Amino acid sequence: MEKCYYDEPIEFFYNHSTKTISQEWRPRDRLVVGLGLSVSIIVLLTNGLVMAAIIMNKRFHFPIYYLLANLAAADLFAGLSYMFLMFHTGPWTRNLTQNMWFFRQGLLDTSLSASVANLLAIAVERHKTIFTMQLHSKMTNQRVTILIAFIWISAILLGLVPSMGWNCRCHLSTCSNMAPIYSRSYLIFWAVLNLLTFFIMVVVYLRIFIYVRKKTTRMSQHTTYSKQKETVMNLMKTVTIILGAFVICWTPGLVVLLLDGVSCNCNVLEYEKYCLVLAECNSLVNPIVYSYRDVEMRKTFKRILCCQFGQKKAPKSVRFNTLEQEMISDNGHSHPSSVL
Repeated sequence: MEKCYYDEPIEFFYNHSTKTISQEWRPRDRLVVGLGLSVSIIVLLTNGLVMAAIIMNKRFHFPIYYLLANLAAADLFAGLSYMFLMFHTGPWTRNLTQNMWFFRQGLLDTSLSASVANLLAIAVERHKTIFTMQLHSKMTNQRVTILIAFIWISAILLGLVPSMGWNCRCHLSTCSNMAPIYSRSYLIFWAVLNLLTFFIMVVVYLRIFIYVRKKTTRMSQHTTYSKQKETVMNLMKTVTIILGAFVICWTPGLVVLLLDGVSCNCNVLEYEKYCLVLAECNSLVNPIVYSYRDVEMRKTFKRILCCQFGQKKAPKSVRFNTLEQEMISDNGHSHPSSVL
């Protein structure tokens, strides 16, 4: 029976792995911390702005925008988590207790998992809205609340799993290099889970691509309205940006985690922190992709930044960038357009 090391300092686990704690601040450490803090501050500001816009503008009080607000909340939490990491990394790591170390890593796992889960939820909602030809999502506020609660409960559980037992404190031979107290099997699980989520998103958006292409063909046969084609192209551009941003920001980190989990002899630690900064950038991209491309959202941003509150009464309708809007408009009903 292997011995458990619950009372050992953090440095004990780092010494057992190939990862070391810096005795002093190296130029690379300062660069990573500088980049990390800069990205975190921007993430906090941009996602806070998105949340404020959705709360203040009644036009956004609909299910899809509630999911967007929750995405912004998850990304804002990711910014806070990464900022906490930046103040507890490098030479400061040796001052952490095991529980503090688990707390630090748990914050990251929870925030990033919540962000990815929100991306998936929004993708599924867009798929359902487009394929059922609805102007507005039929999802009730109660269902949205349950969905949001499920996302956060799942994310929190994922963040707590290592501290609840799935670690290597009693099995040092299974310790990973990137996270010296985490078991390699957990790294594989977490990476595969996120890759599976990514795969589901790809499938969902591919179905949207195929459906939109068919609708575009039908439109070109029966109408000459260019606005319909423009809406389709806006949707396809948004989908491309979403998938591209996710692939660019997440794939390197997930691959590095998998390599560490399967005990690859490659030097994964050389790229660890840079991959983490890149993954965090996804929390910065999300507000731009999902919110800033919306004309009404940009106007709300401007009013907030210029402190122009309560000067415009929100219209009764909400704007969605879905194909059915243009088709309904073509049948004699007018709706405002958007590029969300």
